[in-house]
Amino acid sequence: MNLSKFFASVQSKALAIAFAFSFLVFASPASAHHAMGGKMPSTFFEGFLSGLAHPVIGVDHLAFIVTVGLFAALKPQGIFIPLSFVLSAMLGTGIHLLGISLPVVELIVSGSILLFGILLAMKNSPNLVVMVALSAIAGLFHGYAYGEAIFGAQTTALISYLIGFTTIQLVISGTAFFVGQKVLKGDFSQVSPSLKSAGLVICGIGAAFLASNISSLILPVPKG
Repeated sequence: MNLSKFFASVQSKALAIAFAFSFLVFASPASAHHAMGGKMPSTFFEGFLSGLAHPVIGVDHLAFIVTVGLFAALKPQGIFIPLSFVLSAMLGTGIHLLGISLPVVELIVSGSILLFGILLAMKNSPNLVVMVALSAIAGLFHGYAYGEAIFGAQTTALISYLIGFTTIQLVISGTAFFVGQKVLKGDFSQVSPSLKSAGLVICGIGAAFLASNISSLILPVPKG
């Protein structure tokens, strides 16, 4: 076995584990998801800014958006995976704004991150149709969570919020798609090109959020 390739592989995995551990330390369902510091957006600019920030400030949402972008790089016509997520997220936000309740949203959001991380780390992931369907289901719940930040806002701020979070999700997933393609072509690695290390990182993030959400249900923090 080529020693340089072996040590490069070990180094890559070690970096992935360290990166995942950093998220384990900071991951919490109480992470701020509001660019306005909890204040309801009231203008077009505030709504747009809040929409841009929500998927980025929320590490759980950010991790999932990156993951669907990486899956887009893995599959032929994989671009439909992030597109299904983004469109479904808009629908999920609409469901929230209509006052329709979805069950255990935070658990499903964190569980979806763990699931997609596992699938990304696997040698053979499900086919495109299955991934598009899973992405759309996840999008409903991620979008529902997005709706919490804008529930009750005026129409102008609401529309700009939808534009903001749709735009940023397309930009992030598109960037992940581009980087994923480069990795698979071997541009960034001296070892066999793979996205498994990224899958391990996503698994760590998802596991941390899922464990935190489960613990908060079992041992809820008293309101001060």
